[in-house]
Amino acid sequence: MDFIDHLRVLSNRIANTRDMIQTEEATKNAMVMPFIQILGYNVFDPMEVTPELNADVGMKKGEKVDYAILRDGKPIMLFECKKSGGSLSTDHAGQLFRYFHVTDARFGVLTNGLIYRFFTDLEKPNKMDEKPFFEFNILDFNERDVEELKKFAKPLFDVENILNTATHLKYTRAIQTRLAEWLTQPSEDFVRLVSTDLLGSRKFTASVKEQFTAITRQAFEQLIGEKINDRLKGAMSPESPSLIDPLPVAPSATAATAAPAATADTPAKEAQVVTTAEELEGFHIVRSIVRELVATRRVVMRDAQSYCAILLDDNNRKPICRLRFNNIQKLRIGLFNETKDEEQFSLESLDDIYNFANQLRAAVASYTTPVLVQTTGGSRAEA
Repeated sequence: MDFIDHLRVLSNRIANTRDMIQTEEATKNAMVMPFIQILGYNVFDPMEVTPELNADVGMKKGEKVDYAILRDGKPIMLFECKKSGGSLSTDHAGQLFRYFHVTDARFGVLTNGLIYRFFTDLEKPNKMDEKPFFEFNILDFNERDVEELKKFAKPLFDVENILNTATHLKYTRAIQTRLAEWLTQPSEDFVRLVSTDLLGSRKFTASVKEQFTAITRQAFEQLIGEKINDRLKGAMSPESPSLIDPLPVAPSATAATAAPAATADTPAKEAQVVTTAEELEGFHIVRSIVRELVATRRVVMRDAQSYCAILLDDNNRKPICRLRFNNIQKLRIGLFNETKDEEQFSLESLDDIYNFANQLRAAVASYTTPVLVQTTGGSRAEA
């Protein structure tokens, strides 16, 4: 299997067992050690992976690093572990800060088994930065994340190569975070900046600020919707190159013929399909609801003219729900019973999707829970 395949196997296992892992020690054994092994390091060789490495700091004796990755007998990467789902705030990175200062390692990793935050010393030499330059979520990653993580793998590990891209990664991540904040809540300075040339002689009063804040937010949503629509159109043409990074949207219409339930509303002209900002927001709400059951990358959206289907694993036989938002004044959600018959419910707003959280989780669980069948010998086995 490829590097990414090993990560997917671990991701699925963790998604199914994370509720059983309650302690820091269990997190290390079930989550962190397999992760380190995927990077190519032998967790059973103390000359390569040393648990509980002594890292005395000043008057503090007996300080230990949870795991130290060694090369030529010297630490190159330190792992500080918290229990599964535990906080990874700066307050919880105190030990890692101290260890980093007294060892030769250039990279520190703070993890709770689900999220891995990678630190180095970009700001001041030999002093670990307060903010990570890279973050990897084992339950939600894309190919770009995997390519960055691969640089830490044993066969490819090169300190200078990682440091050369660390600054770029750090600031790219910071800018993405800021843009995401502006997408939902544009700051006054940003609204003032984008509206300056539009106001002419008008002053930036409180009422103007309120008006242009709403316009800016709407412009963001429409821009993203148009980009997604361009992606959908481009994906339908095999000869058309992708202009933007892949999104968690599966535009293929040919797979809709796999199940009779999905053929009734199949559009004659896919080019007429437009993914709206409301559909995109509804898709992300559904993803967040079922997030505790499956990795978000497994939940995809397939848009059509009359509805927007949300599927598990891009499989038309695994429908989670349908968003029927074409009439924005009358939002509806379609849910499926055990026989895959759709029942539609009205929504007053997108927030009402959360009222159907149990049904959405049940739909996903029906595809992920093994079915026990009775064998001829009287024993039970997974179907």
